[in-house]
Parts: sequence; structure tokens; C-alpha cells
Amino acid sequence: MIALILAAGYATRLYPLTKDTPKPLLPVQGSRTILDLLMDRLEVLEEITEILIVTNERFFRAFEQWHLQYRGTKPIRVLNDGTSSPEGRLGAIGDIQFVIDREQLSEDLLVLAGDNVLGFGLEGYLNYFHQVDKDCILVRTVDDIRELRSVGVAELDAEMRVLSLEEKPQSPRTNIGVFALYIYKRSTLPLFSRYLAEGGNPDAPSYFPAWLHSRQEIRAYYTEGTIDDVGTPEAYAEMRDRLSNSET
Repeated sequence: MIALILAAGYATRLYPLTKDTPKPLLPVQGSRTILDLLMDRLEVLEEITEILIVTNERFFRAFEQWHLQYRGTKPIRVLNDGTSSPEGRLGAIGDIQFVIDREQLSEDLLVLAGDNVLGFGLEGYLNYFHQVDKDCILVRTVDDIRELRSVGVAELDAEMRVLSLEEKPQSPRTNIGVFALYIYKRSTLPLFSRYLAEGGNPDAPSYFPAWLHSRQEIRAYYTEGTIDDVGTPEAYAEMRDRLSNSET
């Protein structure tokens, strides 16, 4: 299995913090970055054979510098999608397709947002994927209507099959939030190009499983763990204080 970290965004809401520093490389626990904490979750997964980080031209050198200093055991490669501005970005799904094409991927794929801090390990998620042998999304209960309107929202049946999935709905049908942690079977990877060829939105990563679930079965894995995505300078300061305190 390959892990793909999406890190080609520009995080304009966090300016000026992210004007010259990509969001995943912001320090959140002492000198440790969001990406460092995410790598902790990946390093312990034995079946991950390689970690790919897709970024853009503006931040490529910053990630390369991080890579030179990183002391992990997994093979890592940083890929440049060639874009240099928010207006020209490929979007999350566009970047997934870019990597599939460039690397000719033919293994199961774990896709992660590079700017999330996870309060749980991923071992259970991977075990569930192998158990059901289906493409998987990760969900958790979200009771804040404002947060629900900022993420994907799913309807599930009793077997955790996805019945519907809507990205950033103004009137959410459920309180089941979908977060940017997906596992796709290798046989599904060619469908990304079909989705885009049919005019699918290349931006938010949940748009693809929202399209896919009506064509083949997708399962949902439920977590009670926290998933923090820092959207404002104030929220970043709060997260940094909280994680620094948890370290001591």
C-alpha cells in the first residue's frame, strides 16, 4: 500500500503564517510540525511501502528541506505538481490523478490531507479496509452544524455502506462527517480519470467518493478520535498551546 499526502494547497485563510510556509510544516508541538505528527501515524503501519507527498512549485523546496532533515524509516518522495498560485491549483482530486499518472500507481492507496492532526492511530482503519475489501471513507459524529457545513456528510446503512455523500451541505441530512482519510483499492484508481473526464469537480477530495458510491460499494469506518484542521491563525495558536501542554 502507498500513502499519498495531499500538501499542494496554499492555505490562504492562514496568511500571513502560510505566505512562505506550507500549512503542513507549521510547528504545532515545540518544533514538531503537523506533517511530523502525521508521519508518526504512518511510520507504524507495516504495509505502507512508500509515502508520497504531493505539493506545488511554491512550496516544493520547503518540503524537500523537511525531507532532508526527517529521520524516519519509510521511503519518502516529494512530488511537484507544477502549480504556483491558488488560482492555478489542480485541486485535491486533480493532484491524486497527477500522482496516479506520474507514478503509474498500481497498489492500494491511502490518501491523507497533509494539514490534519489526528488524535488516533490508523491501524484499525487499515484492518477494517482489509476486512471489508472495499474502498473506505473515514467518518465521525459531528454535532456542530457549522463544522458539518464545512466537511462531507454521509448517510450510511446498518452495514456501514455509503448511501449518500454530499460535500459541504448547507442542510446536512445526518451528523456523520466525512474527513480526508480515504483508502482506495488498486482496481479503483483508473476511475479517477473517468470522474474528471465526466466533468467532476477536482477540488475537495470528498467529491470523488460522492460520485463513486453510486457506481460501486464504499464502506465507512467510524472513529471517535479527534481530527483537527487549523483554519485560522487564532485556531492555530489554540492548537499549538494545547499540543505543547500535552507534551509536558
